[in-house]
Amino acid sequence: MSKNKIVLLDGNSLAYRAFFALPLLTNDTGIHTNAVYGFTMMLQNILEEEKPTHLLVAWDAGKTTFRHSTFSEYKGGRQKTPPELSEQFPYLRKLLDAYRIPQYELDQYEADDIIGTLSKTGDADGSEVIIISGDKDLTQLASDHTTVCITRKGITDLEKYTPAHIMEKYGIAPEQIIDMKGLMGDASDNIPGVPGVGEKTALKLLKEYGTVEKVYESLDAVSGKKLKENLTEHEEQAFMSKKLATIEVNAPLTISIKDLNYPGPDEDHVKAIYEELKFKTLLEKMAPQTESGPIEEIDVQIITDPEAFDPADVMAIHVEMMDENYLASDISGIGMTDGNQIVFVPFEVMMQSDKLKAWLLDEQKEKYTSDSKATFASLLRQGIEVNGLEFDLLLATYIANPSSSYTDVASVAKEFNYVEIQPDEVVYGKGAKKAMPEERILADHAGRKAQAVWKLKPILEEKLRENEQFELYRELEMPLAKILGKMESTGVKTDLGILQQIGIELSAKLSELESIIYEMAGQKFNINSPKQLGEILFEKIGLTPIKKTKTGYSTAADVLEKLESEHEIIGYILTYRQLGKLNSTYIEGLSKEIHEDGKIHTRFQQALTQTGRLSSINPNLQNIPIRLEEGRKIRAAFVPSEPGWYMFAADYSQIELRVLAHMSEDEKMIAAFREGEDIHTKTAMDVFGVDKDGVSSDMRRTAKAVNFGIVYGISDYGLSQSLNITRKEAGKFIDTYLATFPGVKRYMEDIVTQAKMNGYVVTMMNRRRYLPDITSSNFNLRSFAERTAMNTPIQGTAADIIKKAMIDMDARLKAENLQTRMLLQVHDELIFEAPENEIEKLKEIVPEVMESALTLDVPLKVEWASGLSWYETK
Repeated sequence: MSKNKIVLLDGNSLAYRAFFALPLLTNDTGIHTNAVYGFTMMLQNILEEEKPTHLLVAWDAGKTTFRHSTFSEYKGGRQKTPPELSEQFPYLRKLLDAYRIPQYELDQYEADDIIGTLSKTGDADGSEVIIISGDKDLTQLASDHTTVCITRKGITDLEKYTPAHIMEKYGIAPEQIIDMKGLMGDASDNIPGVPGVGEKTALKLLKEYGTVEKVYESLDAVSGKKLKENLTEHEEQAFMSKKLATIEVNAPLTISIKDLNYPGPDEDHVKAIYEELKFKTLLEKMAPQTESGPIEEIDVQIITDPEAFDPADVMAIHVEMMDENYLASDISGIGMTDGNQIVFVPFEVMMQSDKLKAWLLDEQKEKYTSDSKATFASLLRQGIEVNGLEFDLLLATYIANPSSSYTDVASVAKEFNYVEIQPDEVVYGKGAKKAMPEERILADHAGRKAQAVWKLKPILEEKLRENEQFELYRELEMPLAKILGKMESTGVKTDLGILQQIGIELSAKLSELESIIYEMAGQKFNINSPKQLGEILFEKIGLTPIKKTKTGYSTAADVLEKLESEHEIIGYILTYRQLGKLNSTYIEGLSKEIHEDGKIHTRFQQALTQTGRLSSINPNLQNIPIRLEEGRKIRAAFVPSEPGWYMFAADYSQIELRVLAHMSEDEKMIAAFREGEDIHTKTAMDVFGVDKDGVSSDMRRTAKAVNFGIVYGISDYGLSQSLNITRKEAGKFIDTYLATFPGVKRYMEDIVTQAKMNGYVVTMMNRRRYLPDITSSNFNLRSFAERTAMNTPIQGTAADIIKKAMIDMDARLKAENLQTRMLLQVHDELIFEAPENEIEKLKEIVPEVMESALTLDVPLKVEWASGLSWYETK
């Protein structure tokens, strides 16, 4: 008996699945790549899991097949292939060539027929056959030796159809699938079937009679007058539909099983395709498999005598650590180069070297580094302060191209075709196998990173100057990196006892809510189980189902919110979920993040978002929910680190709307801010045509939603969802708003025109965001890019303003010789801790500094508060 394992892939079906499963992706040359990327991920899973001896991708040869002679409207209702997918087919074929996977198509036949014919041959030979498709028609081919895998969500989740599975799912045998299609039809292929016969009826008939032929032989015995009439009237159509649904298993193929032998991929060819398509993640995954070492041999001297090494005036440095969290990882040593000599200073030697410490401290000695914040914070943990940081590879790369989001030197280096560095996982391994290599390998690795920093500095600085972004990089991001490093190292004191007490209170409220929900439902059940909850809400209580999934009723938050008015239980369930998330994510999550010093040391991601906003991880302190009082209370656990100290918080009031007023030059909006009016009330007055006393709370809420919607790229659909109104009403609000504020409308039109001309938009401080889809022929892509063009300069400028305020604030605290420490930045808010005797001074200088960070046509306004915890500052 044959030991072959034959895998047959339905190329067109899987390409479509990949295209629609993933968001539209383009590389920097503008080529759409989502279908190729998704197909590749699926292919890798198959190769890894199935380990085929024989492999084929079958393609449809064209629009016309032998089935069209039976029924000219076969597949007639299908929409035209999106051009964004059509352009990817040549790349898919190139990719398969690189993988050395045979491909085949046959004129007048479909991929199904090629797969059917080969699977029959393989099955007869006793081979194991695996068919993979997004089309359930192929399940008719399942047998004892043939498994048909159909994609479910996305493309990597497969449902395996064997005869037993088909029997369990439908109660019929695989060959009866064609009878089912004959009776019920198939809208996706425009197979008509018998009107009025759906899947349930078709299966009932087949379980009773077996085949379409037997159904018609026993027509008199079929119950149901209307059903019998439909079957009688459409008999010819039923048999034609069965014929159309039958996969040809004797197609005149010019290939056989032996032609499908799979030798494995051509690694170099695959790598070239990945590079062409800019599949960075896949390229990085390939790196560990590369046996050949880096191209260039380098000579790295390992320093063993702490006093024998004198650093040059200017050097590139890289602090080497095994883990990416530099606030917790041990330092292995420092790689250094002056462009000629490359050295590695092991950690123990570094800690004993007074010369090196003095050099690191010296402001006059220039240091170029891969990540200045990580360098500063990791060495500060060892009591070594670094000054004179003049270049930051990751920051420079990020500013030049904010969509890059690299976090390591090897990835940045590859972007600039500098390939002499291995990814960290090659050197250290990954997961459970991660381990410290011998010192020589470590020295070589750190030395190469320092050398990359040295070599890439002039290239990146030239690019930043060309883009007029050098000032943004040197005057804003570089100084901020050091301030953020200091904030991360300082950390924020977190009272575990308070967190635990809040957890106890939340648990009590959850128990109380549980009891109420059980009482309303009339029984106990798992509230966190969507299946059980769906059965209670839609079957037992009888609420209106809005959306169904393959596993049952949808109980997603957006669905439940729409049902809130139908039954009191919904409000309690939504609250239960919110409190449950607070308990697990924030109470339990934050408790685990408290370090030995009693503080949480979050890391600020400075080179991540395309708008320039900071984000925070390990843990994310910018995401603590504050809409619920229970969420706000979590902030009570963040307290001053010293007795007699207070927390002080200051945040910008409506900063993005003020930026919008300035950028749009809208007279009404500017006047409202200059006169200190409430902008939402003023907007409501103008949009609804009422005086101040006539503005209701609903009117102000609508105005607020539109105001902020404009900032975030409003659409009628988005506004309709946030206000729970129709899209038509939402569209009317937007139109009235734009007519009321003509400057805003003009700004939105002008910025889109400018983006189409340049391919990017800029903030007031010249931060760029590239928008390759702004001229796309795809409406959805283009619309998203247009909304992004409108809101990025506003959001980005607001982000730049608070960054500038942080730099100015740091300088002012030093100038005033204050002990106050800046701890956190959360969106538009800065949080400090200070001794009680400095609070009055902060009330004076913090608003003054923040409000003068950037001059606009409208005043910036800052609100502040202080207290014994972060919670008390609100």
